[in-house]
Amino acid sequence: MRLLQSDGFICFEAGNGVDALKILDRESVTLVLSDMRMPLMDGAELLRNIRQRFPDIAVVMITAVADVQVAVDCIGMGAMDYLTKPFVLEEVRVRVAQVLEKRRLIVENREYQERLEERVEEQAQRLEQLFLASIQSLAEALELKDPYTKGHSERVSRYMVVIGRGLDLDNDMVRQLELGGHLHDVGKIGVREAVLNKEGPLTAEEYAHIMTHPVLGWRILRPLMADAEVALHIVRSHHERYDGRGVPDKLSGVDIPPEARICAVADAFDAMMSVRPYRQTMSIADAVSELNKHAGSQFDPEVVHAFLAAFERGEIEACMQQPIAVSPAVEWALR
Repeated sequence: MRLLQSDGFICFEAGNGVDALKILDRESVTLVLSDMRMPLMDGAELLRNIRQRFPDIAVVMITAVADVQVAVDCIGMGAMDYLTKPFVLEEVRVRVAQVLEKRRLIVENREYQERLEERVEEQAQRLEQLFLASIQSLAEALELKDPYTKGHSERVSRYMVVIGRGLDLDNDMVRQLELGGHLHDVGKIGVREAVLNKEGPLTAEEYAHIMTHPVLGWRILRPLMADAEVALHIVRSHHERYDGRGVPDKLSGVDIPPEARICAVADAFDAMMSVRPYRQTMSIADAVSELNKHAGSQFDPEVVHAFLAAFERGEIEACMQQPIAVSPAVEWALR
């Protein structure tokens, strides 16, 4: 202690491992020099406690020459070095300096790795946000080219969130529903505008052309959204029917992903409530009647029930009344 204090260190002294731990509980300590043989708690037990409770503290074991193997074993338990008695004071100085430098490097390296991981995570989140903003801008810009469907994906997304919460889905699933709702019609970028905006009924060929958009959207997004499986299911399967007569895969019942069944109801309701070139909008009562009528054939009855329950609570009407916001990126793209 006199040696290290003369070198500028603040030192604390304990007669055994129990007292040492009491000091470590109340003081900020960077280095412990511990004897091996002590009453109440020996050096090995003290070392185990320090590694568990104070992992950033460096430990140097002090031992007699005859117990060097014990000290070496302690290094295997996490001690950074050992000193043998009797002391050579200059050796103590050198060993302490070496251990403190090693500790500094270990702590700095760990902190660097933690900061690096945080930066990588932040960068990954930023890239994901930019990607999703770009995809959403694409979907919104596509809609703004078609005045009849302006805000459609935004409203479908809102309805899906309400339905998902009504079905007691977890927050992560609801977030994926929201994303999938925004993107469900992105494949319409490959549909001819003349068909999208046609005044009058569609021919069979034109209808088949429009109904290629689920697969086209899925193909566009799949390489970019490998981790967003729920959203991809929505994009591909939102035109499947509960009775198996939908597109593109003729899935039926519970074989249709649940997220796509939710989108089918939300999408159909908004389509019925929207003005199209070939028909006027339906009344809310008629749209609700159509959902009830086709529950079990076109739509999952459970999802229809959740939608109607949300409608009774006023949540659907609240979604309808919210203004449609256009992102700055979309406005810029349209200039």
